[in-house]
Amino acid sequence: MQTPSRAVTSNQTGLHPRLAEHVDRHARCEFLRPLAPSGLEPFEQAITTWQSHGGSLIIDAGCGVGLSTRKLAHQFPDAFVIGVDQSAHRLQRQTRWQGSEPSNFITVRADLVDFWQRMALARIQPLRHYLLYPNPWPKKAQLQRRWHGHPIFPTLLRLGGHLECRSNWKIYIDEMALALTQLTGLEVPTEQWLVDPAIALTPFEQKYVTSGHTLWRCAIHLPPSD
Repeated sequence: MQTPSRAVTSNQTGLHPRLAEHVDRHARCEFLRPLAPSGLEPFEQAITTWQSHGGSLIIDAGCGVGLSTRKLAHQFPDAFVIGVDQSAHRLQRQTRWQGSEPSNFITVRADLVDFWQRMALARIQPLRHYLLYPNPWPKKAQLQRRWHGHPIFPTLLRLGGHLECRSNWKIYIDEMALALTQLTGLEVPTEQWLVDPAIALTPFEQKYVTSGHTLWRCAIHLPPSD
């Protein structure tokens, strides 16, 4: 029997008071972290495989065991899905998949920040981009570890496409939506995400639903950058 998942606990009870300040500073300062040489091979492998296959690009950021990558590939058969995760252990774990796997996907082990930087430099813009249940880093002092509080966030937005984020911590989604609005000027609504655990996109989504968590979602269509 699966162990129930504990709800997110935090010493932060509302929106982070310095969220807007961090988002503004990161938008004004170009992110110049040196690219890691080890990130080049998985990036080139993923992009070459996509280009050989053809189709629009979908990014499954932080794909974990890759179940969501496979499900997205099945859901969008005319696209190609790249699942990216930094953990070799997660990527090597066996996923439960019935029938033949779709052929329009690849999973790669890579640092997401490095991968996003390389996408921006190569002017690669996905059709869709998913941030499914990222680590919430719930302590108040951990704002800059959340994607919307990280210096890479403006680069991520410049990639364009339909960006969707889901979490079982409402504060994370509320902050994400506010940061998106701050940088784009577009209203980004948040909503409760209702899903049947039998068709959950990720193992975490399934576990959270069966554990009685309320799930949250926000999404935006980002215009392609110049």
